[in-house]
Amino acid sequence: MDAVVVAVDYRLTPEHPFPAPYDDCLAAARHVADHIDDYGGRRDRLAVAGDSAGGNLAAAVALTFRDEGRPLAAQLLVYPATDFVGDHPSRTENGAGYLLGAQDVLDLQHLYAGDDPTVRGSYQVSPLRAARFTDLAPAVIGTAQYDPLRDEGNAYAEALKDAGVDVFARTYDGLIHAFLNLFPVSPAADAAVTELYAELKARLG
Repeated sequence: MDAVVVAVDYRLTPEHPFPAPYDDCLAAARHVADHIDDYGGRRDRLAVAGDSAGGNLAAAVALTFRDEGRPLAAQLLVYPATDFVGDHPSRTENGAGYLLGAQDVLDLQHLYAGDDPTVRGSYQVSPLRAARFTDLAPAVIGTAQYDPLRDEGNAYAEALKDAGVDVFARTYDGLIHAFLNLFPVSPAADAAVTELYAELKARLG
């Protein structure tokens, strides 16, 4: 896929908890949108993308862009963290033995968003808790069978579908969290990554 890729070196927890990473990603996305000609991109083909925590940030930026009336052509969310409030069966089913564990999820949530329920329940932290999902950018959402974040990623895909958003969503059998980085060593991961990128390309025209 021919594309201009802007990778955001956003501030990381634990030194920089919410809202620093979100603020950095939003500022970068706004800057690129406002100066897209400088990057050699197309104004009508701007997309956001991320995996895991990056998927959380990409989803939050897409929600904010919608609220600001800024157009996005697509959002690619791979095994995104979308819910810092609720619990999901996959966190128990895949709680140990698959790279990312249930306790890891809880620890990372605490480091990023603390324990204030108002913060954790905001859409900027928990995109699944947004007040509405209408008018969001088309979404390509991939989750992994053996990932504690599987169910919240799938729930986000369903919420967008129910709101009439164009969504491609697939749970990839046999794969684990971080499969986006495993394509050189796993044919299944390579096939999943290829499909997700193809679906993104289709939405970018």
